[in-house]
Parts: sequence; C-alpha cells; structure tokens
Amino acid sequence: MKILMIIVESECREELEVLLDRHNVDGYTEIPGAHGVGTSGIRMGSGAFPKTSSVFFTIIDEDQLAAIKADITNYCEACGKKMRMAVWGIEEAF
Repeated sequence: MKILMIIVESECREELEVLLDRHNVDGYTEIPGAHGVGTSGIRMGSGAFPKTSSVFFTIIDEDQLAAIKADITNYCEACGKKMRMAVWGIEEAF
C-alpha cells in the first residue's frame, strides 16, 4: 500500500476529485487553503498573493499508482496546470 499526497491549485481540486473517483479511490483527506511558495509561485491567500493550494492525502494499492499518476500528468499537460505528487510506502492500513 502507498500513501499518495497531491498538492493542487485550489481552483483545480474538483478535477482532482473526479480523477480519484475514476480510479475508485474510495477515500481521501483534503487540507484546503494551504499557503506556501514553490515552482507555481507564491500562494498565501492574501490580497497580494490571492491563490491557495489544496493538499490531498489518500491510501491506495500499489497497482493503482501508475494509472493515477499517468492521468494526473496527462490532465496537467493538457490544461497547463501544476500538481505535485509524493508517495510513501506503508506496511499496513487499518
């Protein structure tokens, strides 16, 4: 099993939810309105830097990972958006 973390522009969160649903991901945790600085710019939710990100965490089977990663990558390339992903291995989920 794997923990998948995805950081997405907040305005793209619904598209990510659709992608996860398409891959039968039956649960996730979202942290909306995340602030930070990265390759996509400054996201502080302020007047000067109004954009924010959403951070999603989900636990998936290892055999789901390649297909989910491919769909997210294809979506980002098609619309010019950025999503960042990180994966951690876990021994068990209960």
